[in-house]
Amino acid sequence: MQLFYNPTLTTETNEFCFDKTESKHIIRVLRKKEGDVLHITNGKGILFSGIISSALASHCVVKIDLVEPKTKPWNYYLHLAIAPTKNIDRLEWFLEKATEIGIDEITPILCARSERKVLKNDRLEKVLESAMKQSLKFQIPKLNELQTLKSFLKTKHEGQLFVAHCNETDRKSFKNELLKNQKVTILIGPEGDFSPEEIKLAIQQKFIPVTLGESRLRTETAALVATQSVAFFNE
Repeated sequence: MQLFYNPTLTTETNEFCFDKTESKHIIRVLRKKEGDVLHITNGKGILFSGIISSALASHCVVKIDLVEPKTKPWNYYLHLAIAPTKNIDRLEWFLEKATEIGIDEITPILCARSERKVLKNDRLEKVLESAMKQSLKFQIPKLNELQTLKSFLKTKHEGQLFVAHCNETDRKSFKNELLKNQKVTILIGPEGDFSPEEIKLAIQQKFIPVTLGESRLRTETAALVATQSVAFFNE
């Protein structure tokens, strides 16, 4: 199956026209023609199947004939708050792989030791979209705007709460603390790790300090390990 994406589709949609860029790709590059079937998701757990009724490079029109709800293939809710890496390619790599594995929400956080303080969410959204289509998932992760760690911690978070850090203080094993079928929120710090003050603040907000293993991991690696750990635990 080749999957397309458009967030505007609803269960009431009977006919849909792709924009000029997507239409050109479908007709000129993929060489689709009238009568061919396309599969589209709105990223909200629904698969739309339809037949091309107008195969023009300027506007490709599809008549929707099947709307199929798709249950999320994982039984937990994972919210990962991560300090963006200095090299944006590393963050994009994490977003791609986490989407393939299964993640629900991502919040970029600005910390005391953060080296990257500006993000272009529209570029990151494209990475999420591409990974969702490639891995044939029908839910696109929610990507929040960059915010300070203090601001993030002021918001009420439900479920299991964790802060992963490398300081030689009392920490629990992340995998040993997980419970099945839960909402999990975990904080992943910047290349220089969270400051002692930030760790203290997180603990005050009921976040459990954890370790992700013996190795000292890069930010994006730690985030991926956390994502995979939750997925494996819930299998």
